[in-house]
Amino acid sequence: MIRKPVVFITGANGEIGHGLITKLAADGGRRIVTLDLTRLDSALASRVEREFTGSILDTALLERILAEFEIDLVFHLAALLSTRAEFTPLAAHRVNVEGTLLLLEFAQKEGESHGRPVTVVYPSSIAAYGLPDLDTRARADRVREDQYARPTTMYGCNKLYCEQLGRYYARHYKQLTVGAFTGRVDFRAVRFPGLISATTLPSGGTSDYAPEMIHAAARGEAYECFVRPDARIPFMVMPDAVNALLTLAHVPRDRLTQTTYNVAAFNPSADEIRSIVAHAFPNAQITYRVDAKRQTIIDSWPADVDDSAARRDWDFAPQYSFHRAFDEYLIPTIRGQVSGVRGK
Repeated sequence: MIRKPVVFITGANGEIGHGLITKLAADGGRRIVTLDLTRLDSALASRVEREFTGSILDTALLERILAEFEIDLVFHLAALLSTRAEFTPLAAHRVNVEGTLLLLEFAQKEGESHGRPVTVVYPSSIAAYGLPDLDTRARADRVREDQYARPTTMYGCNKLYCEQLGRYYARHYKQLTVGAFTGRVDFRAVRFPGLISATTLPSGGTSDYAPEMIHAAARGEAYECFVRPDARIPFMVMPDAVNALLTLAHVPRDRLTQTTYNVAAFNPSADEIRSIVAHAFPNAQITYRVDAKRQTIIDSWPADVDDSAARRDWDFAPQYSFHRAFDEYLIPTIRGQVSGVRGK
């Protein structure tokens, strides 16, 4: 049986997966195979070559996929997100770390099998940072990838370790073994800020106060923001996040000087987000009820990040500024969705 070359997306039914499948299908030219614990909705499923339902920890299922398809590009999105990971750290480690390790090992075997590197694109997170206190945070300015990498959450620990696992597979795999084993996995990670999508509901991220604010206002529901009005971290909208993954996936490897890259687009305070949402939805009821524990996590992340390496190495350039993101993408799209539901 001749195996079919495909793009493989794990965790395909999440926020990033929706945008990635839509964009890849629209661009054409690459067949898509997906893996997720839950079935894709029918509109999304119609855009993929094959949909597998199951766990990233199911080695038999992974072997079955690799036996049937030739995979040269992987977007590894499967993960337990930050809030859930804090409540179930062992489960988070199994999915986020052991799942990534299994995938890297399968990518290594696939690369050895067909004689060329398998590109593994990995969405990491601002949660990989851990600034010790607010004074340090205030002095830190724009934080580089190699600074303050001391995460305080299980999710952040998972992401940071997986960045290092990917680097190991790409550059140092079985370095004491006779023969050349490195270079079979071409690992590339994007350390994302908070992500905001107009088309999918927030799903458990610590930065989800921003999208939750918009979705609640659009539905006419009151919302209590769980961080302080002055809380500030970098954000990006989903179209820019998807474009970042696709751009990094296809840039020639010899242009890349590192395996993990910061990206960001804007870094408003929570109250700046509240103001722009309230302007768009004058009846919005947005108040503050600070969750001290979640606020502490937000305070351990940088107020802004240095993404100059991504801009230099692979021409990263987000299309959406703060005002354009809300005025042209988030607010009109979410308002249209809510109006459509009410009109049924």
